Amino acid sequence: MGLQQEFDIGRKAVLESFLQFSGIYSLYERRLESEILSFPLPNHIAIILDGNRRWAKYHLLATQTGHFHGADKAEELLNWIHDIGIKITTLYVLSTENLDRNDQELQNIYELLERKLQRLYEDPRIHKRQMKIKAIGDTKRLPRKLQEILSKLEEETAQYNEMFLNIAIAYGGQKEMVDAVRKIAAMAKSGGLSVEDIDEKVIESCLYTSHLPQQEPDLILRSSGEKRLSGFLLWQSAYSELVFMDVFWPEFRKIDLMRAIRTFQRRKRRYGR
Repeated sequence: MGLQQEFDIGRKAVLESFLQFSGIYSLYERRLESEILSFPLPNHIAIILDGNRRWAKYHLLATQTGHFHGADKAEELLNWIHDIGIKITTLYVLSTENLDRNDQELQNIYELLERKLQRLYEDPRIHKRQMKIKAIGDTKRLPRKLQEILSKLEEETAQYNEMFLNIAIAYGGQKEMVDAVRKIAAMAKSGGLSVEDIDEKVIESCLYTSHLPQQEPDLILRSSGEKRLSGFLLWQSAYSELVFMDVFWPEFRKIDLMRAIRTFQRRKRRYGR
C-alpha cells in the first residue's frame, strides 16, 4: 500500500468519526442492520485482520499499541457476529510468515494473545452461545503457554455446535495443503486408501477445517486496503465472495462488517455455472 492510500484511509476514518459523534452513525447502523437481516446471511465468514501496524504508524504510535487495539477490536467483532447471527467465523490472526518478524514484536503479540484467549476462556458467553473454538495452523511453532490456552479452549468447547470460531494462528494455506497431502499419502501407504479413491471429499477430510459443517467461507473479508488472500484458506476459498475494505483493522466497525455482508447479498453466486 502506498502513502497516498494510507492517507486516504486515515482521512476517511476522521470523517466517519465525526459522523459517529454527530449521531448520524447510530441511525445509519440501525438502518443497515435492518436491511441486511431482511436477506439471507452468509453462513461462514472469514476475516483477515490486517492493518494494525500501519494504523499505529499513521497515528504515530508504537507497533505494540496497534496490536493491542486490533485485539480489542477482535473481541468486539465476536459480539457483532453473534448479534447479526453468523454461525461460522474464521479469523486470520497470525500467518506463518508473521513468525519471521523481530523477536520483540512477536513476544508482544504472543503475550497479548495469551491474555485475550485467557479472557475468552473465562467468558461465560462462549457457553451460553454454544461456541466451538478451534485453532487452525501449525500451533506447535507457538510458545508453550499459548499452545496450552488454545488447547484448553478447544477441550472446553469441543461438545458445542451452535456457533464455530476458528482462530487461524501460525497458519499458512500452503502448509495446510502439504499436511493434507501427507495424511492422504500415509493412508494410501498403509492400505487404508487406494489412489483411485482420492477425490475432493478425501482432501477436505484432511484439512484443518474438517470439523466444520461448512468448510467453504461464503464471504472472505480483508481490512486495510490490501487486495490479496495471502495464502488464506487456499482450498476452501475457491468460490468465496471476496470483499476488500479500505479501513485499518483497529478502526473496523460494525457498519463495516454489515457493509461487507450487504455487498455479499447483492452478488449473484454462480459457482462457475
